[in-house]
Amino acid sequence: MVQETTSDRTMRRQVLLFFSVLCLSYVLGQVSYSIPEEMTKGSVVGNIANDLGLDLKRLKSGKARVYTGASVEYIGLNKERGVLLIKERIDREALCGETTPCALHFQLILENPMELFRVTVEITDINDNTPSFTNAEKRFEISESAVIGSKFILEKAIDSDIGNNGLQQYSLTPTDNFVLKLENQADGSKKVEMVLQKPLDREKQEYISLLLTAVDGGEPQMSGTMQIFVNVLDANDNAPTFAKPLYRAKILENSPKGTSVTTVSASDKDIGSNREVSYLISTSKRVLSELFKINSKTGEIILIGELDYEKAKNYQMDIEAVDSGGLSDSTKVIVDVIDINDNNPHINIVSKSESILEDSPPNTVIAMLSVNDPDSENNGEVECNIDGNIPFKIQTTLNGFYTLVTEVALDRELASQ
Repeated sequence: MVQETTSDRTMRRQVLLFFSVLCLSYVLGQVSYSIPEEMTKGSVVGNIANDLGLDLKRLKSGKARVYTGASVEYIGLNKERGVLLIKERIDREALCGETTPCALHFQLILENPMELFRVTVEITDINDNTPSFTNAEKRFEISESAVIGSKFILEKAIDSDIGNNGLQQYSLTPTDNFVLKLENQADGSKKVEMVLQKPLDREKQEYISLLLTAVDGGEPQMSGTMQIFVNVLDANDNAPTFAKPLYRAKILENSPKGTSVTTVSASDKDIGSNREVSYLISTSKRVLSELFKINSKTGEIILIGELDYEKAKNYQMDIEAVDSGGLSDSTKVIVDVIDINDNNPHINIVSKSESILEDSPPNTVIAMLSVNDPDSENNGEVECNIDGNIPFKIQTTLNGFYTLVTEVALDRELASQ
């Protein structure tokens, strides 16, 4: 008869698992920081050890690490100092675009025992972008018979910064014949128009040069300019007028190229060539020219690119109608992208263990999972299930995170793995 040693008995009481988790309990907590964009690599974000009440020895023994899922790890952990450091350059505009507030969300994971802490780092804007115009100049041909109050649509400036650092105001010089008019729009931008305040006289001045300046509110203040040239012509009494100030359309995100989005329509009371209207999409947002085009004669807007609801839920564009005399009007078109179920749920194993003692109590944690689906509403809702006939169950811990725990007492003699 072979004598069983203490070591043999210990090994006999362990249950081998197909996935690994190094600890059997977890603690949830969270901490938040706020930093400006464009901090240099190695800059300190915060002392997370102090803020979470963790000992530096615990960070080392628990093999502390930052978990970002599939995202870029912009911020790393220095376990020796217990601080979070900038790991990659953070450009708020590239990371979040116009979305505010802009924040990075990740987790700090420790093992033995398992602990998970949620970390949120808000990225604040700095004035690192200059207001700019897509085109360096704009040319008009305007009849000398244009009536006082005639409006001419100007291009909007682009400034990727937000808040006070973003675009604040415009100015137009000189103001002998034209003044600037700004009109607030539903999306928060301003409609920029040049309004005739003094009659033109081609015999006195055939060409007029103006300068449109866009200024932000940052420190130091930044500005961009566009040159405007007016060629004074004869005769055109009426400007085009759109049938509606706002058009709204819906389109599926998987719609093929060539799909008709909507059709805009403007009319002109003039006769002959002066009533002929041409349509164009304003180039204030470069992405629009990659996704949509408009038939200059009919006003039909056509999809020419690929849509992705997960990247943009809607697009807003300014459509101009210009007649042969240079008079113009504009309308707003909002295109809502309809989500389809085109993304599979993603399952990531955050932490796992290789073995468990058979005398472990029920609800012992053996794995921690992260599950997400980029789709929206019902398409993005996920349900986690586990195959039957095994003594485990799945529990929700917080949004997108689950734990796999024991459901009943284990018996190695009945099942060793």
